[in-house]
Amino acid sequence: MFEGLTAALSKVFAGFAGRKLTEANIQEGLRQVRLALLEADVHYQVVKDFLGKVSVRAVGDEVVKSVTPAQQFVKVVHDELVALLGPVDHSLPVATQTPAVVMLVGLQGSGKTTTAAKLARLAQKKGRRPLLVAADVRRPAAIEQLQALGAKIEVPVHAEPRSQAPALCANGVAAAAKAGRDLVILDTGGRLHIDDELMEELSEIRRRVPPDRTYLVTDAMTGQDALASASEFHRRLGLSGAILTKMDGDARGGAALSIKSVTKVPVVYVGVSETVDGLEEFHPDRVATRILGLGDVVSLVEKAQAVVSEEEALAAQEKLLRNEFTLEDFLNQIQQIQKMGPIKDLLGMIPGLGAALGGQEVDEKPLVKMKAIIQSMTPEERRDPDLVDASRRRRIAQGSATGIGEVQKLLKQFQVMRQQVKQVLSGGGLTGKLARFQLQRQRKKFGKG
Repeated sequence: MFEGLTAALSKVFAGFAGRKLTEANIQEGLRQVRLALLEADVHYQVVKDFLGKVSVRAVGDEVVKSVTPAQQFVKVVHDELVALLGPVDHSLPVATQTPAVVMLVGLQGSGKTTTAAKLARLAQKKGRRPLLVAADVRRPAAIEQLQALGAKIEVPVHAEPRSQAPALCANGVAAAAKAGRDLVILDTGGRLHIDDELMEELSEIRRRVPPDRTYLVTDAMTGQDALASASEFHRRLGLSGAILTKMDGDARGGAALSIKSVTKVPVVYVGVSETVDGLEEFHPDRVATRILGLGDVVSLVEKAQAVVSEEEALAAQEKLLRNEFTLEDFLNQIQQIQKMGPIKDLLGMIPGLGAALGGQEVDEKPLVKMKAIIQSMTPEERRDPDLVDASRRRRIAQGSATGIGEVQKLLKQFQVMRQQVKQVLSGGGLTGKLARFQLQRQRKKFGKG
């Protein structure tokens, strides 16, 4: 997400490098920033207000007389982006007497049902015991969809196909309390914000079951078209925040940058994939650094920690040090990388690479091809690549739908990589000493030293 905006802003800031900032060239830079934001589909009034605030700070002594004026200008833009997007409260509500209630509302097709399951999954990871309520009684198969998703994440779903939504929601909260569930997520039916009858139904749900949070679920791909409906939902219901779906498919990010200013409520979560784990907290400071091409190392580390434990990382390090790292271990690492999300998104979190990519697509086919080749090997071949002779290479190539040369290339690259790692880690240089020192610290941490 934000790839196009990141590429455009990086060009703007690169133009300031090595130059003394003046009011004239700052205004020219702001003009280019304005164009970049408008091209990213940010609401024109939001752009106007944002640049007005940046301009006041950028033409002052704080920037012009700074030791590194170009960097200071980037910091001004960064700080105003953070202010534009936040603050954000990601905490899930807690109630004392009854279960806490989160109500999801939005237009038809915005992804509320899938988001409800994703939010329940996120709540599970935080130690909560959620219950889903299938309150979309009009859309065909909506109840069945939520029940299937609930079964996948092992979260119960309260459904009453023939009931009215307000009574159903009240019954769902009662059922959650009886079952010892501490969080109820209401998946309400999609509706147009101009449909008074259906909007009144949401108001009735609020009266029957006062929600602790009301989140608007909206499709990020719709851009500014989502803002008018968001404002009306907020006026009628009093939103707590917004959840943007399909952020992984939106390279512009206009809705994410506009919604806080237009509705006065922040984006709280974003949907980044179709999997049940594809809902992430929206952190304004991290988003701002990514937009400016400065990376997002914190999120990258969190993603890595979510798919590989410290014990697993230690085991892999020890195998490398003992030169026992196999193709089986290599396959596991490929699979862990794929669990972290699209390679393009991961590279965008590394400082400098997001801007360098400039919105270009990243070809993941080589990674997929390597995975297919290794999976076409027998367990013995993965543990000992030296077993792979000419006849085995032909069989592996056929099984992975690749060429014999590609199989040979992978085997050679793996052997070279393993040899290089061995030389570094076993050598007497500083890098090897630091690696062994770090490994020893990790062993002590887990009682293995």
